[in-house]
Amino acid sequence: MSRALHDRVAGLGPVLVISPHFDDAIFSCGALLAAHHGSRTVTVFGGAPATPVSTAWDREAGFADSNQALAARRLEDAQAHAQVSATVHHLDFCDSQYGQTPSVAELERALYRLVERRAADAVFVPLGLFHSDHVLVHEAALLLLRKMPQQLWIGYEDALYRRGRGAVQDRIVALAAQDIVATPVSPVTAVDGRQKRRAVACYVSQLRAFGPGGVEDLHQPERFWRLEPKQGEPDHATAG
Repeated sequence: MSRALHDRVAGLGPVLVISPHFDDAIFSCGALLAAHHGSRTVTVFGGAPATPVSTAWDREAGFADSNQALAARRLEDAQAHAQVSATVHHLDFCDSQYGQTPSVAELERALYRLVERRAADAVFVPLGLFHSDHVLVHEAALLLLRKMPQQLWIGYEDALYRRGRGAVQDRIVALAAQDIVATPVSPVTAVDGRQKRRAVACYVSQLRAFGPGGVEDLHQPERFWRLEPKQGEPDHATAG
């Protein structure tokens, strides 16, 4: 990583985090958000199906149907972001459990308008590990990255899913095959983990569904990668 990139990442002000689901931004970037007051999150799959449905996951979380689940989860998300001095905006796309999956192009159009409108020092996007909704958001982000190369794009390792054997490595290889360079970066994150722990605790329904011992990864160090189209000469490390 060059000195210029190091300094740019180290000096970030408020950032924008693109979150597939209600909990992903806090689970994967909670310490980042706590260190960059005034940051914003966009939760992509924040919509309820037109006709209420009951899914296995929502029942595990303690809800009778999707309307009940969405009302509670939106509130949990807002409360969690308040713990790290951030705000959150929910889009109306339905997540995959409700069977109304949008196209990558639809996501790209919606996210383009938001990124263009909301000034942020960097946009943080999921690496898109395992879950189909995460993959969709990741693919939409890659379209935006090519359309808006002047923006600083940083991929975050999707909490919980990053534990999968070879999951992160496979994604980095896939990015390289698409001529996207992934460089490890270390933005400032909150050293004191109490804010993130309080934020995570707001997701009562999801912690219930994950069960005891299902979320240890949430309190491990957050990891990030600068994403950019491959062009010109490689970014050589600076000595010292």
